[in-house]
Amino acid sequence: MAAVFLPCPLSRKGPMMSKPASQILRSLRRLPALLLRSACPIVGGQAVMEGIMMRHGEGYALAARHPSGDIVVERFPWFSLTRHPLLKKPFLRGFPVLLETLVNGIKALNRSAIVQGDEDETPISGPQLMLTMLLALFMAVLLFVVAPHGLSLLMQALGVGGGVEGLTFHLWDGFYKCCIFMGYIWLISFVPDIRRVFQYHGAEHKTIHAFENGGIVDVMAAAGMSRLHPRCGTTFLLFVICISIILHAVLVPALLHIYTPQNVLAKHALTIAFKLLLVIPISALAYELIRYAARLSGGPWASVLRTPGLILQRLTTAEPDKAQIEVALAALREALGEETAGREIRTADYIVRSVERP
Repeated sequence: MAAVFLPCPLSRKGPMMSKPASQILRSLRRLPALLLRSACPIVGGQAVMEGIMMRHGEGYALAARHPSGDIVVERFPWFSLTRHPLLKKPFLRGFPVLLETLVNGIKALNRSAIVQGDEDETPISGPQLMLTMLLALFMAVLLFVVAPHGLSLLMQALGVGGGVEGLTFHLWDGFYKCCIFMGYIWLISFVPDIRRVFQYHGAEHKTIHAFENGGIVDVMAAAGMSRLHPRCGTTFLLFVICISIILHAVLVPALLHIYTPQNVLAKHALTIAFKLLLVIPISALAYELIRYAARLSGGPWASVLRTPGLILQRLTTAEPDKAQIEVALAALREALGEETAGREIRTADYIVRSVERP
């Protein structure tokens, strides 16, 4: 059914109906899943305040539960840094994708706050967006680069770790990085509003699973799916941390072997600056690894790559209720438009407003 989009007045939408033999046998068993996956549009999402953002192609839909109880859906173009063919290449696309995901995620969070009727919130402007991004990046650097480095220096001072030129320093650095990451997620899970976000995160995963599984996509189908998904951004962050531990342990000592400042402060400042530069190749490798892991149909290697991220998602997702899955379905329906790949997506009533075509 075609969608009716109105710019500002509200338009209400109703429910949408919208080579040995063993290897050959394994390939044949995987064929239906591969055919289904190839015909299924790729959808990604993010939980926001009382809602979900779903992205497909050049646009994304933001669905949020208004305090009145209505589901309000808005559609926007996806801000992209990878329109140039070169930036779509493997191992070049990871860092731009990370930045554009951050930009669109901040915009979606801001819009969801507006839907909730926060009088202090206005649509975020360019300078505000840049300031928010810089603040977010500063906090990330402080928590996951500077703090682990400082704690590793403490281990060196206590005599249980070596200098920055050695392996033990970077093992301590990686250990503290993981502890800070896990501790941060665990602590914020006790905040009621964040707990709601984690439930919407689970609703997003369940809805995408139901869509990728084929058939009718409705609340009942989504509720029966897993709240864990191999393409989750949580898994991406875990890959970033693991790859950073390996690259820091190898490349930082190599750099200091080539050039070591005489001043101790300058040496550690150089080390931290080099780690910041390594974010670009680390994010590129993590992005390709998560895509590769998601493509694997099964087997030991798939389990090795997926299991740590799926375990971590038990912290970042929670079982959603029916109303939250309804929001996810509305976001999915509007993100896909007419590209449903023959799947029937059944949604509750929702309102479309402030639509911008990609």
